[in-house]
Amino acid sequence: MSSRAAFVALAAGLLVPAAAASLSACAPITSYSGFQAIESDPKDVKIGTDTKSTVRGRLGSPSATGTFDPNTWFYMNQLKSRVAFKRPEVVARNVVAITFNKDSETVESVNSFTLKDGKVVAFNGRETPTRGRELTILEQILGNVGRGSMLPQDDESVPGNRPGDRRN
Repeated sequence: MSSRAAFVALAAGLLVPAAAASLSACAPITSYSGFQAIESDPKDVKIGTDTKSTVRGRLGSPSATGTFDPNTWFYMNQLKSRVAFKRPEVVARNVVAITFNKDSETVESVNSFTLKDGKVVAFNGRETPTRGRELTILEQILGNVGRGSMLPQDDESVPGNRPGDRRN
């Protein structure tokens, strides 16, 4: 085998693993967070027959409960994907809302929401200014003139002073 053919074979042998490694470096990294349906799915809850205790026994504690109505339970999960240095992107999100009857604690409704049902909320980053007294530099420098004496006080009966302590 000539030296040129050996060099080409060696270069090809080194380039194939390098190309495979560079392609695998761009593979997305996925992370799963939230409720994981292992043995049963929240969508399988039966309306009218299941109660809070059977739902908790089957699915576990909810991810969240309703702020104004504790009879609404939410089971949430999401899947994020990240490629290299880019920001993580939410690929899938599932929210199951289970509503219970207040009196009998049986399931009234089971609603499923996905990422498509979500809405983007405009965040307003402005702050409400609070008007207080704004001091000038001169007022800050001369503000403590006349408020106290510059000599140490010998009055040890003031609360918070230790005997023999000259600091104020």
